[in-house]
Amino acid sequence: MGTIYCRMTGMPPPVPVPRIAAAVVFILGIALAIAADPPAQIVWNFDRLDRIGGVATTVLGDPRVIQTPDGKAVEFDGIDDALQIDVHPLAGATTFTWEAVFRPDGGQAEQRWFHLEENPATGLDSNNRMLFEIRVVDGRWCLDAFNKTGAANKALMDRTHLHPLGVWHHVAAVYDGKEFRSYVNGALDGAAEIQFAPQGAGRTSVGMRMNKVFYFKGAVRTARFTRRALSPTEFLRIK
Repeated sequence: MGTIYCRMTGMPPPVPVPRIAAAVVFILGIALAIAADPPAQIVWNFDRLDRIGGVATTVLGDPRVIQTPDGKAVEFDGIDDALQIDVHPLAGATTFTWEAVFRPDGGQAEQRWFHLEENPATGLDSNNRMLFEIRVVDGRWCLDAFNKTGAANKALMDRTHLHPLGVWHHVAAVYDGKEFRSYVNGALDGAAEIQFAPQGAGRTSVGMRMNKVFYFKGAVRTARFTRRALSPTEFLRIK
């Protein structure tokens, strides 16, 4: 069928408004769907206090930005310093790798220094959450990597795997859909077969547990969140 032209103007008639509106809605729907997909990997550099990973923070106490040989970091006093961030960077992830580069400096025996929690994120033991913790033992430290989702929960900790205080370390928690693993400086620290469901939207606390206890003495330089299970050869490297 040929093109129909307007007798008055010699031009094709305008596209009906309902048809234009439908096209706009369709395009916006595609754009929103694309925007809703979380990035495959997020990196947080702790080089300022007011924003981490592009998200505004709530600053508690007096953490400070320090300069290290490999870039800036945020230092916590182990008494009342912390940052809270209104995002759970691994919400919705069915598999993941959570990494951090940090320097523990002693402090109390139990420190919950990096806490991701599903809303309402009140710090209750019944809430779904992921944590990096340390235990200070005889002037050294060991890692406790914890995950709770619904009835499934697991803490990976070995008090015989001790590491020096006052130097930078890399830690990782990895879940491949079947096994939960923890690593310190690229070496396997613990592993367990378990089924975790994805966690929902929530918040993050750095320097303390979400409910303002078990404060961390030390510094955090980098964190990386990947929505797949990385191998140790793919981990962040300490320069």
